[in-house]
Amino acid sequence: VRLAHQGTNTEALPLSTLVPAKNSEVEKPKTKMIITSRREYPLTKNFPYSLEHFQASYCKLARIDMRVLCLKKLRKLDLSHNHIKQLPATIGDLTCLQELILHDNHLESFSGALCNSTLQKSLQFLDLSQNKIKALPIQFCQLRELVNLKLDDNELIRLPFKIGQLDHLRFLAAARNKLPFLPSDFRKLCLESLDLFGNPFEQPSPLVPNIQLQIPLTLLEFAARATINYRIPYGCHLLPSHLCEDLEVAKTCQCGSACLSSFIQITVTMNLHHVAHTVVLVDNMGGTEAPIICYFCSLNCYSQFLDRYLQSNG
Repeated sequence: VRLAHQGTNTEALPLSTLVPAKNSEVEKPKTKMIITSRREYPLTKNFPYSLEHFQASYCKLARIDMRVLCLKKLRKLDLSHNHIKQLPATIGDLTCLQELILHDNHLESFSGALCNSTLQKSLQFLDLSQNKIKALPIQFCQLRELVNLKLDDNELIRLPFKIGQLDHLRFLAAARNKLPFLPSDFRKLCLESLDLFGNPFEQPSPLVPNIQLQIPLTLLEFAARATINYRIPYGCHLLPSHLCEDLEVAKTCQCGSACLSSFIQITVTMNLHHVAHTVVLVDNMGGTEAPIICYFCSLNCYSQFLDRYLQSNG
């Protein structure tokens, strides 16, 4: 155009023909892929690195495809209805992951490594329902951004000891497990919806205490209580790892004091409406109450509780 404007004869100039643009060059990057059968699942081709939502259900996957773990922009990963038995720690490298759906697989555990990964800062929705999980790791409550947690139809014999640390949790479903009671930290939750239907809850036994008191207290117990009560910093660079683990699962007395291996334990009844706005009935009898563990750091604390209990039920 410039040459023609200058008066140059353009008929003698060699002009290249324009090559049509490829679809991949003009299409928007693909952000969503849904696969719902084994036949549709690509065996050799890489998945687009731009994916933010990936679903592969009913594909009979026995493990998580390494190609999926390269999708660093993933926000939602749905691998429901497969045969996955174990989760690789590298899922924790998906720094944008907000939703992880593993419903109806063959999982027997959820690793502590995942709980200590970058999922701590991103994961908001976790569906582990219909698996074979018996217990969740101590570190599970490091996933403090969780809003919705589905644990239905597993083999859970207990909920995470420090579940009260999940400050953002609003929806909890753990129906049809093997829970005999709830952890003491459960009373700290503030939920919109709670479903614990179909668990074999035991009858509360406030008058039948499990007494594990050490009199006098050992030096270790004294030191451990002081460390927690006075919020003294600790870590594996200061203490043996087994002591750090013990401190992580320290119990809390009704008076607010910590106790480690010297305590009295009982179970009492708690109305689940104290922690949730909407409660699914826990049984076919219309109940909304469940047994919860209580700890006492001393005989004096238990005696005070017992006096109040007998007066209120006298």
